[in-house]
Amino acid sequence: MKNAGRGWMLTINLTVMVVMPTLIFLAFWHRATAEDLGTCFMVTSSGRSISLGKLCGVTPPDSGVFRIPIKRRVGKTPVIDVTFNEQQTFEMILDTGASSTLITLKMANTLKLQPTGKVNAQIADGTEVQFLTSKVKYITVGGVVANNIEVAIAPKASIGLLGHDFFDNYDIKILEKEVEFRQR
Repeated sequence: MKNAGRGWMLTINLTVMVVMPTLIFLAFWHRATAEDLGTCFMVTSSGRSISLGKLCGVTPPDSGVFRIPIKRRVGKTPVIDVTFNEQQTFEMILDTGASSTLITLKMANTLKLQPTGKVNAQIADGTEVQFLTSKVKYITVGGVVANNIEVAIAPKASIGLLGHDFFDNYDIKILEKEVEFRQR
């Protein structure tokens, strides 16, 4: 049965090569490359975004809307999975009150980020503190992607905060079991 299946595929491949030689020739001349931003999203070399949400269970119901599962809550604030530079996924708090994204020192070390600058920031209690910063090529949540984001690195934080620099072009709706990102 295995060999019969392979024979059938070979027949199809030969038929395609005989019937469509022009398309095969063009395929070699117009080769496309793409950058994979994780299992839920991809950007082609031309910059076109392609959602792969069905593969990871994050299915946008209509164009520009992405629903992301809430893993748990810290207090009443949602914690969601966030992927950095196609490499690593971390749980982060979706902080609608944070201007910028803040990552932990452990996250920065795991991602092998090097400090590129410093930023002064006012934290929730009004205190002004200074953080080292670094650039992250991609931050991805489901089908939502932000490119070239400068993140603050908090040496004493136990969990990162996903801020407005990531989701500023989206309206956010926090539901019981998921967060909805609706593109403006």
